[in-house]
Amino acid sequence: MNGRAEERDPAIRRFRRRRLADRVFLVLTVASVGVVLAPLVAVVGSVVARGAAAVTPEFLVSVSRPVGEPGGGIGHALAGSALLVGSALAVAGPFGIAAGLFLAGTRRNRIAWAVRASADVLTGVPSIVVGVFAYAVLVVPLRHFSGLAGTLALAVLMWPLIARATEEVVRMVPRELSEAGLALGARNWRVALRVVVPAAFPGIGAALIGAASRAAGETAPLMFTAFGSPFLALDPTEPVAAVPLVIFNYAVSPYDDWRRQAWAAALVLCVLVLAGNLVSRSLIARRAPR
Repeated sequence: MNGRAEERDPAIRRFRRRRLADRVFLVLTVASVGVVLAPLVAVVGSVVARGAAAVTPEFLVSVSRPVGEPGGGIGHALAGSALLVGSALAVAGPFGIAAGLFLAGTRRNRIAWAVRASADVLTGVPSIVVGVFAYAVLVVPLRHFSGLAGTLALAVLMWPLIARATEEVVRMVPRELSEAGLALGARNWRVALRVVVPAAFPGIGAALIGAASRAAGETAPLMFTAFGSPFLALDPTEPVAAVPLVIFNYAVSPYDDWRRQAWAAALVLCVLVLAGNLVSRSLIARRAPR
């Protein structure tokens, strides 16, 4: 009798339907996560399986060698990527942080709206278009490829990411801190540099590292600008090598040794980007309130 009464009770029937729906959606959520992670696991697993054996200390410090000669590595490409990304970060970082501070402190303003809209549009522009822009601005007038053109292309890609991320983290800083600085008679720029920026520094650092990680993996803009070099070239006025360019050039070559090195370089690049993302997330977690 009690079982039949429970079956007739509308509240019990609703509870059972909700529990069934909860389990169904839980299964669907887990399945969706598996579908999303499957391509990532497949790509990373393929890169590790094909490139791990070729990653050695000599591979990381050696330069490219002609076809037929044993050995060779990506030391020149790692140095070139560090030069390009570091230079672009030095250019885009201050402008991006300044733009983020301006956007966080000025909301209802036409200039702020224009800057914010420009950052959003640049974020969605394909990187190859930015490469063509840098090609037209620097490569064509100078009549040769150079690291300066690559720096310009990467800086244009990094600036909107840094600006928008800085705006968000600065808005998380309690407004009372800046108001206290203003109440003491400090100017707005001094309050921003001495109070707001130090308080938001972990989030700003995460934005810088995240932007640099994205720029480190870009290939298309560097094909039109830095172009690449088989030598250890650190002169920004000359063509400069980069890890993505080495991967592309070696992957499309007909030589087995170069294709093996392309997989190894891809693994190194994945590790560098993953390390940058982990550091960025750790800074964000440190910034988050507990």
